[in-house]
This record gives sequence, C-alpha cells and structure tokens, in this order.
Amino acid sequence: MRLFPLTLLACSLPLAALAVIPAPAQDVHVRVDPTVKTGIEGSTAFPTIQNALDHHPLAGVRPDGTPGRVYIEIVPGIYHERVIITQNHPDITLLGLGQSPSDTVISNSLNAKQAGGTFFTETAEINGDHFEADNLTFENTAGETGQAVAAAVRADRAVFKHVRFLGHQDTLFADYGRQYYVDSYIEGGVDFIFGNAAAVFDRTEIHPVGPGYLTAQSRTSPAQATGYVILNSHVTNGIDPANPKNTFALGRPWRPYSRVVYIHTDLPANVAPTGWNNWGKTANETTAYYAESNDTGPGADPSGRVAWSHQLTPAQAAAFLPANFLAGADHWNPEADAAKLP
Repeated sequence: MRLFPLTLLACSLPLAALAVIPAPAQDVHVRVDPTVKTGIEGSTAFPTIQNALDHHPLAGVRPDGTPGRVYIEIVPGIYHERVIITQNHPDITLLGLGQSPSDTVISNSLNAKQAGGTFFTETAEINGDHFEADNLTFENTAGETGQAVAAAVRADRAVFKHVRFLGHQDTLFADYGRQYYVDSYIEGGVDFIFGNAAAVFDRTEIHPVGPGYLTAQSRTSPAQATGYVILNSHVTNGIDPANPKNTFALGRPWRPYSRVVYIHTDLPANVAPTGWNNWGKTANETTAYYAESNDTGPGADPSGRVAWSHQLTPAQAAAFLPANFLAGADHWNPEADAAKLP
C-alpha cells in the first residue's frame, strides 16, 4: 500500500476504516539478520540489507517538522550483496551491530572489465541524501584487477562514522554532494579516493597497499565548491619501504581543477618528495589546487614539493575545516550529525 497516496485511499475506504489507520512512526528501526525468513513489505526484520531497503515501513515526520529516519540495524556477518540506495530514498542510516566495523561487512567482487565499466562495479551505490553509515565495512574483493569500487557516494549531507572502505584501484567514489567521513579507514592502491564531492576525511586512516596515488579529485571548474580535505588523519604505509619505487603521491588531477588539502595529517616516508603529480599534463599545474598545512611525519617535508602546490597558514586552512567547507547555504553542521551516531 505504500505506493498509494492517502487521498487515493480515502476514496475507497469508509471513514470508520480511515480512523484506525495508524500514523507512521517518526523514526523507523528495522533489523537485518540472515536467519530471518520473511522480508515482506511492512516487516521490521529482513534477511538482506537490500530487502530491508526495499520493504521497510515508512518513517513519519518528527515534531519539529523534519523527516523521520529509517535505521537499518545489521547483525554481524558478511553480506554478499550489492546495495543500492536510490535518489528518492533519503534519510537512511545503516548501523552495524558488531563490536567493530570489521564485524559487519557488505562485500562483493566486481571489476570494470567484468561489469562493462568502472561505474558499474560498486558494492554499495548511495544516492539518497542525508545518508548515514556507522560501524560497518564496504568492500570490493576484486583485488589488483583494475577499477573496482567499494562504495559510490552521490549523496548530499552524507556521514560515515567508524566505516571501513576496502579495495585496490578506485576504492571510494566520493563524487557528489557534501560528505563527512570521521574515525574511518580507507584502503587502496591507485586513485583510491576519487570523484567530485565536497568531502572531509576527519581522523581517518588512509592506507595505500601499493605505489600510486591517494586521491584523484575531479573538480571541473574553479566555481565549484568541491574538493577533498584530509584533516587530523594518518596515512599509513602498506608497502615495502625498502624499494625506492614504492612511493605514492598525495594526489593527481582527474580533472583540471582538482582540489585536495591535507591539514594536520601524519605522512609516512613513502610519500613521494614532490607530493603531487600533474597526470602528465603541465596545463593542470595552473588549474589544480593542492595544499598542505601543518602536516607531520617523515613524508611531510615541504622542501621537495612541486612549485605549484601550496603551504597554508592556519588562518588560510580554516576555510577547509568541516564547519566552513561543508556548511553550504543551509548551514549544515556535519560534526553535530556525526556526534549523534553511536
């Protein structure tokens, strides 16, 4: 019945029947557990995550007039499925119920050659605004076989807290909207954080497992308020430091106006001394905006950085803090939203 508006129901139901139709709950909590055998519309327990997304009860409106949220609470386990959250499905929260993010894993294995292109490989496709995820893992296990996306995020005001993203090439497609990642973990080899979102990665571990590039941000115009900010984070080394070829750059421009800023982030010795790469096009050096501010660690030495990158003062870096960089016209406070999660 969820597809029919109340006005249509009113045409076919007597007034007495309408009087007993319950109002939807303000927030909805449903459970995902592989032992569940139902999964029909209106249930509150489902065997798969996608089943829960497709058939959960509708949320209502909170007393303050804001939309209710659907909390999908997932028991620990490995869920071998692809998850798609459509654009017309906002206000979804995925919550792993384990002790750590590694206890609840959404897993698939698909690379670009198998799927017919990079943008068909993602284990999770997230398009609904105001999405949240907490205490779980998105992974693509295709390995070193080319582009293989663990999560594609095209949602505004998205929050990821205590979330792991595992893959190799193109692990996280952070492509659209404002996104906030906090206390999380991202692993990959080549261009493994890419796209054109306005995204802040706060207190996050970025773990390269091979030589390559950490980011490939794709801003196409200086007028776009997009870019990546790696803040208060750690880049950790997953490759053999003894081989001088085993270095990685902080980023390269997938599109000419690529923008990436590292602030108060610890960088290991395997960071290439130049820091940044122009992707073989000298013209990108006049359009891309790559900057650092108060980074630490053996890979943070600014003396060898490319001349077209920037070292920011704390005052200049303030524009890229979450409260400023992600605020937008609606004055979004991503840190406050993240604090509400467990």
